[in-house]
Amino acid sequence: MPFRQLGLSPEVLRAIAETGYEMPTPIQERSIPSILSGRDILGSAQTGTGKTASFTLPMIDILSAGRVRARMPRSLILEPTRELAAQVAENFDAYGKYSKLTKALLVGGVSFSDQDQKVDRGVDVLIATPGRLLDHVERGKLMLSGVSMLVIDEADRMLDMGFIPDVERIVGLTPRMRQTLMFSATLLPEIRRFAAIFLNNPKEISVDPPASTVDRVTQGLAVTHPDDKIEVLRQLLSQREIVSALIFCNRKRDVDMLATSLRRNGVEASGLHGDMNQAIRTQTLSRFRAGEISILVASDVAARGLDIEALPNVVNFDVPIHAEDYIHRIGRTARAGMEGAAYTLATPEDAPYLEAIATLTGSQIPRIEIDGVTQVELDADARPARRGRGGRRSAGNGPTKRGPARPARGRGRGRAAATPEPQPEHRAETVAGETPKTADTPQVEPTAADGGSVTAPRPRRCPAAKAKPAPTAQPSAPTELGSEAARPASDHGTEPLDTNGGSIAPAQPRGRSATATKRSRQSTSAWGANSPVPAFLLKPTATGGRSKS
Repeated sequence: MPFRQLGLSPEVLRAIAETGYEMPTPIQERSIPSILSGRDILGSAQTGTGKTASFTLPMIDILSAGRVRARMPRSLILEPTRELAAQVAENFDAYGKYSKLTKALLVGGVSFSDQDQKVDRGVDVLIATPGRLLDHVERGKLMLSGVSMLVIDEADRMLDMGFIPDVERIVGLTPRMRQTLMFSATLLPEIRRFAAIFLNNPKEISVDPPASTVDRVTQGLAVTHPDDKIEVLRQLLSQREIVSALIFCNRKRDVDMLATSLRRNGVEASGLHGDMNQAIRTQTLSRFRAGEISILVASDVAARGLDIEALPNVVNFDVPIHAEDYIHRIGRTARAGMEGAAYTLATPEDAPYLEAIATLTGSQIPRIEIDGVTQVELDADARPARRGRGGRRSAGNGPTKRGPARPARGRGRGRAAATPEPQPEHRAETVAGETPKTADTPQVEPTAADGGSVTAPRPRRCPAAKAKPAPTAQPSAPTELGSEAARPASDHGTEPLDTNGGSIAPAQPRGRSATATKRSRQSTSAWGANSPVPAFLLKPTATGGRSKS
């Protein structure tokens, strides 16, 4: 069935003809008529089968009638990554060149001011990642109450990246009366559960078996030791005459290390991962598409939805932890009816992950031979390791370099080793003129749970001031209330007395000697009411003399 029988407008058909497409793919043929009729869609198809065009083409026709309002977009497309959002924006530019629709791209790594200017003018199509979209909403720069069409693309990737809570919040900000389209490469049970919440009586369209690979991709597997993987990769690139390839790594740090190693061996390679600046990521992709970079080493940020024209080879330097990622990785090649190859380098410990991929796809990855490379067998007894940031496995309870075995994690961990046993209460006997001493009771040294002693913290010491004997108070005659002798000591210049009748020495400033302090007191007392005021405290009068301040 040609495009003209799908009910698209002449302007859209003209744009499609200029891009070189003649016949729609199965997912486009079955989705476009249902979307034009206003139905909610739950679509699933293999990567590289044109899912993006299946919703962009009918959206252009549906939104052609109507006008925009400031800060209130008419449609919203949610994408999991910046690169995929930028690719969808490029498709709208290509298919909507003969329409007057406006669009805005909201992704991270770009200035807010430029995006605010586009949103303030009003847009028909808003393409965004969940995080940056919520940033604009929280800043009061965007309202979603005018969204009539909502597209959730790559829903399974949204689930893997933890964006579902943000998507739920965004959907709650849109009107209930809307048309919702959800597309995913795999229809997992979690995806169906979220589709039941977001969609209203959707039409499910699945043109390929779930989690199936493209038949035009030639797959191959090589198993070697971890320390030999880089050398095996070099031999693979040389013997297979691989000029252009996309190489995937599981960790971001491995992306930079592998790209640097390839450049040292004369290969024009570059890295691409999520920690890079957005401008650098865009520039790197543009150079790879233009052929300026022959090898692109990337993390899974580039595995979803990227359409790289005529990409002949994909190499999995690491076996993906999630079996679904294998399908998306090798789906970057053999797109638009072309042929491609996908090679995977594994270690003996990767047997559980390869078995999960075989279970999902329904077939084993065939082995390939590489001259000069001795391959090893998979470890059937290997268990899946918990690979996290930095590649470390979860710490066990065995002995470590710093000490004996640690107790298992959980509630109350370390209490027995950190808390000393309760000690019997002792009364302190204080003798005048001496420091308090405890009674002759045997002291029990606290012990840890493993039998070791627990060292009590040493108290901080401070220099003790030498106590001077207090002078004997001289008996004085009783005074009457209101007499000069009954006034406070500060009134007549005498030193204050303590409760025992002794004088209290004033505190000396830190860093000043006793002689300097004594001179300071003498000079201060010299400025009394009966003493002349120093010259620097006097100010000139009208007659030219000086007056007291």
